[in-house]
Amino acid sequence: MGDMSVLPTSEPAPLAASSALDPTRLGATLVADGADFAVVAPRAHAVDLCLVETDAQGRVVSEQRVGMHGPSRGAWSAHVEGVGAGQRYGYRVHGAWNPSEGLLFNPRKLLLDPYARAIDTTPRLSPSLFAHAVTQDLEPTGFPLMPSDLDSADDAARGVVVGAQFPIVPGPRVPMDRTVIYETHVKGMTHDMPEIPAELRGTYAGLAHPAAITHLKSLGVTSVELLPIHAGFSEAFLLQRGRTNYWGYSTLSYFAPEPTYATAAARRRGPQAVLDEVRGMVSLLHEAGLEVIMDVVYNHTCESGVDGPTLSLRGLDNLEYYLHANHRPAQYVDVTGTGNTVDFRSTRAVQLTLDSLRYWVTEVGIDGFRFDLAVTLGRDASEFHARHPLLIGIATDPVLQRVKLIAEPWDIGPGGWRTGEFPSPFHDWNDRYRGTVRSFWLRDAMEMSKGRHGMDLRDLATRLSGSADMFSYGEYPGGRGPLGSVNFVTAHDGFTLRDLVSYDHKHNLANGEDNRDGTDDNRSWNHGFEGPVPEGMGGGPIEVLRRRSSRNVLGTLFISAGTPMILGGDEMGRTQQGNNNSYCQDSEISWFNWELSTWQRDLIATTRFLISLRNEHPVLRPTSFATGAVPEGDTIPDLAWFQASGTPMDSGAWHDAGTRVVQMLRNGRPLDDDDLLVVINGTLDQVDVVLPEGHTTDWHLVWDSTWAVPRPQTSAFALARRVRRGPAPPPARRAERGGADCRQDRPGDTTTLDPLSMRIYFSGEPLGEPLGQ
Repeated sequence: MGDMSVLPTSEPAPLAASSALDPTRLGATLVADGADFAVVAPRAHAVDLCLVETDAQGRVVSEQRVGMHGPSRGAWSAHVEGVGAGQRYGYRVHGAWNPSEGLLFNPRKLLLDPYARAIDTTPRLSPSLFAHAVTQDLEPTGFPLMPSDLDSADDAARGVVVGAQFPIVPGPRVPMDRTVIYETHVKGMTHDMPEIPAELRGTYAGLAHPAAITHLKSLGVTSVELLPIHAGFSEAFLLQRGRTNYWGYSTLSYFAPEPTYATAAARRRGPQAVLDEVRGMVSLLHEAGLEVIMDVVYNHTCESGVDGPTLSLRGLDNLEYYLHANHRPAQYVDVTGTGNTVDFRSTRAVQLTLDSLRYWVTEVGIDGFRFDLAVTLGRDASEFHARHPLLIGIATDPVLQRVKLIAEPWDIGPGGWRTGEFPSPFHDWNDRYRGTVRSFWLRDAMEMSKGRHGMDLRDLATRLSGSADMFSYGEYPGGRGPLGSVNFVTAHDGFTLRDLVSYDHKHNLANGEDNRDGTDDNRSWNHGFEGPVPEGMGGGPIEVLRRRSSRNVLGTLFISAGTPMILGGDEMGRTQQGNNNSYCQDSEISWFNWELSTWQRDLIATTRFLISLRNEHPVLRPTSFATGAVPEGDTIPDLAWFQASGTPMDSGAWHDAGTRVVQMLRNGRPLDDDDLLVVINGTLDQVDVVLPEGHTTDWHLVWDSTWAVPRPQTSAFALARRVRRGPAPPPARRAERGGADCRQDRPGDTTTLDPLSMRIYFSGEPLGEPLGQ
C-alpha cells in the first residue's frame, strides 16, 4: 500500500441525532432550535463538527465533537440543538494519509469552514498548522511527507455562527458609461488621514467616515474598488521575515471579512461586530452615492503549495479543490504563481465561488467584483475557455449579472493573456491601454531625449477610441463596446503615477528580495534625475516636466473611450519611493500621506476637473465604437483624425514614427453634445497646429496640460454651459485662415502647443462673419 496509513487518532465522534434539515445548504445556518452545519469532503471517511469555547487570549478551553452524517453528494451534515449566534466551530476530517495519491487527511488539524460568515481570529503561524510534520523552520521533516501529530486548534482560525443582520442600504447602480473607478486599500487610504479620529483610521469605519467620503465625492469618482477584504493569511515566508501580505491576495475565507481592518472596538465585541462594521461601511458609502467593488481572489488560496499550511480546503479534500497534474496527484499545477490553483473543473469549487459572490451581493450589498487572475477561473485544466461553466454561471446568474464584473484577464499559465476575450457582461482590465499610454508619454519621450525614435500613433489612436481591436467582437454583434475596456495606467501592482514620472527603475529593496521582485517593464521616465530632486539642486525644470507628464496621463485617461480607473493617491501625487511591488509593505510606503504641498492640491483640482468634464459630456464616454463614417443627416464623421496641418491623417502619417502630433475630433451631435477636439503634441518641441473644421463652429479651449490648475473661466464654461444640438445650423462662412481671436479659436486658426502637452477643446457657437469683414 506504499505510504498509505490511517492516523492513530481517536475514533470519529458519535453521530449527531440527525443530519441538517437541508443538507444542501452549506455552512452554518441558524434554525428554530439550534443550527445546521454542512460541509463538503467527498473522500473523507468521517467528519467531526467541533464546537469550541475560547478564553480571552483565543486559546481553546473546551471542544465538543459531533459526528456528521454523510456523505451525500460529497457533503456531510449535522443538526445540533441549542447552538446560537457567536458559537465558534471548525471541522476535523478523518481519512487516508497518502501523499503520493494526494490524500492528506489529518484529524489533528482544526479546519475552517469554507462557508463561515465570520472568523474569530487570524491563524497564528506555527508548525501545528501543517498537516505534515515540519521542523521549527517549517520545512518538511522528510519525504515522503509524514503526518503531523500536533493539534492546531489554538493556532487555527475558527468559524463563527452569525445571527440576524440589520437591513443594508441598496447601492446606487451607477450606469457603466458614468462609472469612474477609484482603486484603493481600506487601511492605506485612511491610516494617516488627519480629519478621521485616530481610533477609526485604517479601518472599515474609517473609509466610511465623512472625511474619506468627502474626498471621494469631491473627486467625482463613482465606484470604490477595494483591494481584497476577504479574510486572508499571509504566506509563511513573509511572516517569517516579519512582513505580511498587505494587499491581501492570499485568501483564507471566501465568506468572512478580514478582521484586522475592523476597529479595535468592533474586534472586542466579537466577529459579528466585525461583519456589522463591513456592512455598515458599504451602506454608508451607498448613502453617499458611491458603489463598492471588491477585488476577489478565487484563483488560489493562502494554503500555498503542497508543503504549505493546511487550514481549510486542503484538509477537507485536497483533490476536490486544487488543480493537480494529470496522473500525478501528488503534484500541483500552478498557473497563479502562488503554489496552488483552484480547480474549476470541480463542481464544488464552482459552487463555492458562486455562493460566495451571491452572499457578498445579497447580504453585504457589494456592487461588483474585480476578479484577480481571472483566466484561471475559465481554465479547463490547462486551456482557457471563454464559455467555461463558471464564467457563464456568473454571467447568467440572476443576482450576479446585475452587478459590475471586471476581469483581470491574464494568469501565468499557458495562453494566459486573454484581454478582450471574456464574455459579456464582464469588463476587462486593459493592459494594452496601460502600456500604450505609458510608452507614448514617458518611455518614448525618454528615448527621444536620447536621440532615438518612439512609436508611431496607430496604437495610441486605437486605445483612445476604445480598443476596438479587442472589444468589438464577441458573443453579440458589436462586441462589448468601448466600455468593455477598463482603461488604466496605474494600479496597485506597479509604479504610482508620481513614481512613473520620477523613476526609471524599481526600488524594491524594502521588500527583502534583493530587488528581484516586481516588473522591469515599467515604461517610466525620471525626466533626468532618479527619485526626489534634492533641494538646492535647481531641479525646477525637472519638476515642471514631471507634473506636466502626470497631467498628460490623467488627461489621456479621461478623454479615452472606455471605463476609466485611477489608482487611489494618484490624484495627489502619492509616491511609494520607487517601489513597484509594495504587496508586503504595511508601512509609509503604502499609506497615503495627507500632508499635501501646493502642487499636490493642484493635481487634485486637475483630477476633479477632468472627471467633471467626463461626467458632463457624453461625447467623452461613448457607448459604441466609432465607424469613421458620417452619420445619416450629419456633415462630419463620428470620429476623425487630423495631422498638425489640419489635414486628415493618411497611411504615411500613421506609419511614420516621426509623426507625434495628432488631433482627434469626436462628433458630439449624435449624443446631443458638443464636439470634442483633443490635440496631442508628443514631441520634444513646440509645434504649430492648425485646428480642423467641425460643425462650422468655433473651438473653446477648456483644458491644457501645461496649466498647473484648471482655469476658472474654462471650468465655468465646461460645467455651466452646454450647447444642445437641435437641427443643423445653416451654413456659415469660414473664418479666415490664420485669424486670431483671443476668446476662442476658429477652424483654420493656428495655435502653438508646448512640448509634450495636450489640449481639450469643445465646440462652441456657430460661426458668423469672419473677423475683420
